[in-house]
Amino acid sequence: MASTRLPIPASAMSPSTSPPATAPLVQAPARLRAWVRGSEVALVLLAAVTGCVGGLTVAAMSGASQFLREMLYRLPAGQRLSSLTDLPSEGLMGLPFLAPALGGAVLGLLLLISTRGRGKNKRAVVDPIEANALHGGRMSLRGSLDVAVQNVVSNGCGASVGLEAGYTQVAAGIASRLGIAFEMRRSDLRTLVGCGSAAAIAAAFGSPLTGAFYAFELIIGTYTIATLAPVVVAALCGSLVMRALAPQPAFVDVGALALAKNTAVDAGDTLPCLALGLVCAGLAVLLMRGVTLVEQAFRASHLPAPLRPILGGLCVGGLALATTPQVLSAGHGALHIYLAPEATAGLGALAGLVVAKAAASAMSIGSGFRGGLFFASLFLGALVGRLFAGIAPVVWPGFEAFGLAPVGYAVVGMSAFAVAIVGGPLTMTFLALEMTGSFPVTGLVLASVIASSLTVRKTFGYSFATWRFHLRGETIRSAHDVGWMRNLTVGRMMRKDIRPVALDTPMATFLRAHPLGSPSRVIVVDAHDRYAGVVLVPEAHARAAENGGETPRLSDVVRYPKSFLLADMSVKQAAAAFDEAESETLAVLDDAQSRKVIGLLTESHTLKRYSEELDRQRRAMLGEAA
Repeated sequence: MASTRLPIPASAMSPSTSPPATAPLVQAPARLRAWVRGSEVALVLLAAVTGCVGGLTVAAMSGASQFLREMLYRLPAGQRLSSLTDLPSEGLMGLPFLAPALGGAVLGLLLLISTRGRGKNKRAVVDPIEANALHGGRMSLRGSLDVAVQNVVSNGCGASVGLEAGYTQVAAGIASRLGIAFEMRRSDLRTLVGCGSAAAIAAAFGSPLTGAFYAFELIIGTYTIATLAPVVVAALCGSLVMRALAPQPAFVDVGALALAKNTAVDAGDTLPCLALGLVCAGLAVLLMRGVTLVEQAFRASHLPAPLRPILGGLCVGGLALATTPQVLSAGHGALHIYLAPEATAGLGALAGLVVAKAAASAMSIGSGFRGGLFFASLFLGALVGRLFAGIAPVVWPGFEAFGLAPVGYAVVGMSAFAVAIVGGPLTMTFLALEMTGSFPVTGLVLASVIASSLTVRKTFGYSFATWRFHLRGETIRSAHDVGWMRNLTVGRMMRKDIRPVALDTPMATFLRAHPLGSPSRVIVVDAHDRYAGVVLVPEAHARAAENGGETPRLSDVVRYPKSFLLADMSVKQAAAAFDEAESETLAVLDDAQSRKVIGLLTESHTLKRYSEELDRQRRAMLGEAA
């Protein structure tokens, strides 16, 4: 039976759950807000609305991108760019390879428009993972729409990027704005952002389970009973809306997964799938490193940021002209080709296409085109799987005894490569299940995915999204909510009612003003009101008694002159500072240069507040009443 959660008065809200300083553009009526905040049924209904909007968003973005490709390359209606064998000569006035550069010019103009007026304080648009990890699910709708438009232009002109990043960005941004309008709690807002992302991925692949577990593993960061219903409902709604608007053909022929009708796929095929997972993990790490190197090269060129996509587009277009159009755009058409049982390609051609597609993706993202590597990783994984199935019989005696067909290895490689780039082992496993409908093959995919994910985590430590956070200086590794920890700062926990004592105060005066039994720690400042240390009152009395007639100076009993806290330190940093100083009390300074004392914080209070916040987060995860 669903539990009913009582709304929390605004005056009792903690800093991490408080509404933004500026009111939302649209705000729901008060009684409706109270009902949504206090009812799980209302959250599920809101998730259903979010799912439908997510499905509509995916249909609109994919349709707009396909329209751009058909216009620029003169494609027949419905023809996928990456399914072509040669660039159409009638495209873009006879020079179709210039289409990515033209798209790069438009993208550069959009970047100038979107950043105009922000000056030096401009901030990167927060994506769903970062929003849920650091900002309690709060996202900029305008920024998300900017990203979506840039993603459509990038993909539509042929740059080797997928639309999935744009899908999830705008769907999650709409969900976030909807949740803010209802003044939802931090945990519920994070869930609703996950619902938007789940709907987007479910609509993109026609796979509701994939969308749901994408949200659990990558956006919300955990799976709980409280998040199950809204996320699954959103994913189902998104998938149904997209299916009604734009039906998608199946990726895989289920009957072609086995090598022959009398050869079953069984647990004995696990060993080569584990090996394929390790291969995919290694190649995926190389790709992530390669994207970073290309991006650093573009930055080192000192070319203005709006002009970089033009150069990147020229490189991608030239690569497509020299190799094959299959390196362009996300690769939907090409993936259908290489997941077909009748697909035939030489090992050299497959290896060349792997290198060319990886290079096109690296040049596209490195030069500033908007998009991600989600679909590129699926396509590259399918190619690597096909290549593995072709090379393994030559170097692996007895490989022919295994029952999986080349298209089966393509499915396994697709999932293993994607999990190394995107993350989400269960997400990619369910994607394979919903694409094939084969439980035996899904078991092999799970083994390969685990091998790939574990290898990347232990050797590289990041998915592509979290690697990008690392390059920006962020320390988050997933969407687990750590923003509350950053919001719980020393400045919010410290005591401000302190009276520092001057360092030149005579000891006798100090002892009379601070007898035994009074507060045991006193902050001391120098003649310029700069922090000088802490005096332990019992220690000062003991030193005075030990010296008999010779009274020590106050400076002789000052401790921790170099140990202090700053107001913007998080609770985690404060706990580490207490451990390092081996002190139960530390002074709080405004900054390390001026050393002006603004407060006092004890270790016991810090740990108490940390424990309270952990308990509140645990209750929020379990869906318990606050």
